[in-house]
This record gives sequence, structure tokens and C-alpha cells, in this order.
Amino acid sequence: MLEDKIADRLADKIAEKLDVSGSVPGAKSKKYVPQINSKLRHHILRVPAVVRNASGIVINSRRIKSLVFTTDIAIIRNCNADAVLAVYPFTPQPTISNALLRYSSLPVFCGVGGGTTQGIRTVQLAWDAEKEGAMGVVVNAPIGNEDIQRIAEYIDIPLVVTVVNEKTDIGARLSAGASILNVSAAARTPEVVRAIRRDYPDVPIIATGGGTEESIMRTVEAGANAISYTPPTTKELFSAMMEDYRR
Repeated sequence: MLEDKIADRLADKIAEKLDVSGSVPGAKSKKYVPQINSKLRHHILRVPAVVRNASGIVINSRRIKSLVFTTDIAIIRNCNADAVLAVYPFTPQPTISNALLRYSSLPVFCGVGGGTTQGIRTVQLAWDAEKEGAMGVVVNAPIGNEDIQRIAEYIDIPLVVTVVNEKTDIGARLSAGASILNVSAAARTPEVVRAIRRDYPDVPIIATGGGTEESIMRTVEAGANAISYTPPTTKELFSAMMEDYRR
């Protein structure tokens, strides 16, 4: 059928240059992993397989190696990432977090402010996110250590603190109650991760991986335990399918 052919082509486009296949039965180098895909949902978005080289962060017995950086519920429900990094460039709203937590098929780390939104409001947002089932909460780099301490004392889920450069006083962040660092330094992310790792060899680190397998691997080798992956836009995902529809 035309739809099946289009779905297959779309899956190939998304998985291009990514190692998403199981190894051959009997192969000595890898253990064979059976794969089962439904007829209609086999063309999901797959994070680059190189992310599997990260150690992961174990949270309440669940290992997290990849986090998809999105608030798009359609992508969240059609993605093989381990969790969701739900941070967006607007004032955090419980309605948005609650909708994501209700309909996500993956564990969610919810953004609760730290830039424009600070003070008691961030504590309330963090509490609401935990109450609704978030795996963790994320605060932005400008947040003060006092607010980090207030949040950490009030919730029982990991508090992820964003780091954008080496100037951050990591020791003060950790002393205030940060559970995990989220390094987001654009092209310099591997360097920032490496600098943190020199002084804090055991601190859990999530880091942006960039758009290629090579950049992701550099970040992992620098010491990141988990990678946040920015998915293609809806327009990019639609392009292959629309090309076939137009024929």
C-alpha cells in the first residue's frame, strides 16, 4: 500500500546514518536483540544510537541515557528516548506541565523557571510538578542558590540545575541541593563538561549533544552521563512524507 511505502521511506529518512538495527543472530560481537514494530507505528523518531555509549543516570532504579528536548506531545509519544526534557522559553505554567505529564509515554523532567520566574513561585511549580508525577524538575542558569535550596528541601524528586559556562560555582550549586547538572553551552558543551568533571568526578551530568553523532560522542567522552537530544521540527519530519504524497 502507498501509506506503507511512505512510512517505510520516512523511517529510513529519520534513521539515516543511525545504527538502529539489531545484530545478526549468532554474531560474536553483539548479542542479538529481537525487534517488534507495529504496522502503523514503526516509523518513530529514534535518537542517535551513539547515545547508548553514555553511562546513564539511574533514578529510582530507572536508567536514563537520552532525553528528548521538546514539549510536542506527538513527538514524545513517537520517540524512543528514555525521558523528556520539557523546558520552554516562556513563564512555566502548571497547565502545560500537567498536560505533558498526563499524556506523555515517557518520564518527564519539567522546567519550573529560574530566569524570569524565581522565588516562592518556583517552589510551588516544583511541588506541583512532583505532585503530578514528574521524574524531576529543571531550573534555568540565573536562579539563585537560595531558591535552589528552598526547592531541594521541599521536593523529593531530582532537582536539575542548568549550567551554561565554566564560571558557574558548581560547588555552591551542589551544596544548595542540586541533584543533577544540565550543561547547555552550545558548541562549547564538551569543554564545560570536561571542566566540571575534573573537579567533580561523580556528579550526574546531562548535556546537550549537538546535531551529529560526532558531537554527541565528544560530549559523552568529556564526561556527560546522559544526552539531551533536540528532535527535527515537524516540518522536517513531514518533508519526506509530503514528497511521496505529491507524486
